[in-house]
Amino acid sequence: CHFKFTVPWINWSGSLIVASLTGAFGSSFLYGYNLSVVNAPAVYIKKFYNETWERRYGFSVDESTLTLLWSITVSIFAIGGLVGAIIVTPIVKFFGRKCTLLLNNVFAVAAALLMSLSLLVGSFEMLILGRIIMGVDAGISLSALPMYLSEISPKEIRGSLGQVTAIFICVGVFTGQVLGLPEIFGQESRWPYLFGAIIVPSLIQVVILPFLPESPRYLLLEKHNTSKAEKAFQTFLGKDDVSHEVEEVLAESRVQRNTKLVSILQLLRTRAVRWQVITVVVTMGCYQLCGLNAIWYYTNNIFSEAGINHETIPYVTLSTGAVETVAAVFSGLVIERLGRRPLLIGGFGLMVVFFAVLTVSLTLQKTVHWLPYLSIFCILAIIASFCIGPGGIPFVLTGEFFQQSQRPAAFMIAGTVNWLSNFAVGLLFPFIQGGLQTYCFLVFAAICFAGAAYLFFVLPETKNKTFQEISQAFAKRNKVSLEMQEINHYPGERKSSAEQESTFTSSVNNGETKKGIV
Repeated sequence: CHFKFTVPWINWSGSLIVASLTGAFGSSFLYGYNLSVVNAPAVYIKKFYNETWERRYGFSVDESTLTLLWSITVSIFAIGGLVGAIIVTPIVKFFGRKCTLLLNNVFAVAAALLMSLSLLVGSFEMLILGRIIMGVDAGISLSALPMYLSEISPKEIRGSLGQVTAIFICVGVFTGQVLGLPEIFGQESRWPYLFGAIIVPSLIQVVILPFLPESPRYLLLEKHNTSKAEKAFQTFLGKDDVSHEVEEVLAESRVQRNTKLVSILQLLRTRAVRWQVITVVVTMGCYQLCGLNAIWYYTNNIFSEAGINHETIPYVTLSTGAVETVAAVFSGLVIERLGRRPLLIGGFGLMVVFFAVLTVSLTLQKTVHWLPYLSIFCILAIIASFCIGPGGIPFVLTGEFFQQSQRPAAFMIAGTVNWLSNFAVGLLFPFIQGGLQTYCFLVFAAICFAGAAYLFFVLPETKNKTFQEISQAFAKRNKVSLEMQEINHYPGERKSSAEQESTFTSSVNNGETKKGIV
């Protein structure tokens, strides 16, 4: 059975909504949550490290070693993410998109148990190991989830549904901030519960997601199971006649039938997707290098300079998480009306402006009493600018640019760039900040400007377009015709269109599946 909710511009089936929310809650939500969850208990965790060290070796840990241990605890999450991004391709091919999300919960639960029990056992190594395992979970989910969402959604709402990934990252960050308040788990005796809470979204996903179908595109193009693919389309679209949707996918299957999954090296060598790959690398690189992590570094200091009481700052910081969430939801609501280009380029452009203003206000804030409040406004504006476009659209584009056999390799490239950039920011930002002080934001403004300029000249609008239409938009820049793209992708491995149509087609009539020519 299937059911529908009606919104002004499209019919959303209940199954589509449940699949996207459940998938994101157990995946991108946990990524966002684990970005912010270590901030509130940092003092207590460092104390735990020191006490454990003293109990083992009979003397307190020196400050430099403690700083190193804490830096490893925070940054090793990105190393785990890189591992997850690298191993995701064979997993999604063998198990499918939905099953990969389900199996990934093994990493989340294992990490939650290690981290939450570390204080009881008296082992800070368990906390560090838990962080790297949680990173693996995040690396897998940030590739498998956008892949799943892009393949279950109609092209009319592909962008909106794709933004669910970004929305739940923001909700996860905000939830980590809320649970870290002193009244909840932000106390010395309660901080392990912050990590134990990771189990809850995982269990919810494990309970609900098995009752929803696998990606119909995966079933049709990789498993060649037409009947299951039709049932999946019917469930997600909330209608019986899915012949048009099946035919759209078959149009792609005629090109790549019997084609093996493309490797990263093959994808990089394919001229027909050269500029798509470059665009994914640029957008994912800018996603991490645009300076949002630097904003988090300065937030408490700027709030303090504005005269906000130190005990009140954790509550005021909630405003940043709230702005993130509202901006991401706004982006999801307007992306199918405004398109990807305006939101992505506009987001980076606004970040350039507010980074410049923030640099001036931070440099002069001790000379003019009201400038700290301008700095607070700039922080919130930068966060909002990021979340309306750059915060989620790179994941959407990666799913839209590539066809079925290329998509896992494309997400592996995107994930690798994402996590390497994340690690680079964590490693290099302290040196950049130490050398340039408040002028460090000009570096990020330059990165945002370069990203916006590249996208302005290269990125076509992908709203409501099929893969073939998006490929045609890139064809001139890739210096190939659409016909040549097909040959370039799959030389000598294609069946004829006539053979495709006679062997792999179906239509649905009065709820019954009948075989025939589409």
